[in-house]
Amino acid sequence: MTTSTPAKPPHNGTLSLALDFGPLLVFFLTYKGAGWIWGPGNPITAMTFGTAAFMASIVIAVIVSKVKLGRVSPMLWLSALLILFFGGLTIYFHDQSFIQIKPTIIYAFFALMLFAGWLRGKPLLQYLLQAAYDGLTHEGWMKLSRNWALFFVAMAVANEVMRRSMSFDTWLAVKVWGVTIVSVVFAGANLPMLLRHGLTLGDEPASDDVGETTPPQG
Repeated sequence: MTTSTPAKPPHNGTLSLALDFGPLLVFFLTYKGAGWIWGPGNPITAMTFGTAAFMASIVIAVIVSKVKLGRVSPMLWLSALLILFFGGLTIYFHDQSFIQIKPTIIYAFFALMLFAGWLRGKPLLQYLLQAAYDGLTHEGWMKLSRNWALFFVAMAVANEVMRRSMSFDTWLAVKVWGVTIVSVVFAGANLPMLLRHGLTLGDEPASDDVGETTPPQG
């Protein structure tokens, strides 16, 4: 009798990347477009339209993930819930600070969860990213969880500094482009360590896993 290994969940790195970063890009483009249409004297109107588009696009991202990938990652679920909650507050109170504090909460939550698992010897990141890290040893998962936990702490602190010291336009530009680049670079910087701890890249190019190895961007 032969035993079959459990089927891995569908994995499409390009689609995962689009689902992670797409809603934030929609927010950025809608906010800028609304500001161009109504002029710089209407920042609240531009922010309201941008936030509404952000909320709609994250719902679409969840649906597409479920239909195309057969699952919705915990990161995407958390991002969606927080975007809808803080986006609603942003629109209701006409206060952009609600949408700005959301990334801090996401980063702090994942840092806390990863550190808690790491201290207990249970790399929780393994349950989130196993489709992207075939063959990685327990020690490799432990180091990766620790590294991402530290990264999330740094990102939470950075977001608080940026939202308190930058204009909303500048904060948004850095959030869309700067955070995306830093996240991808950090994921790539971990690759040599992962290869030393059993990571097998398989037949797919390493770049196909980018969408599965970066933190939530909402």
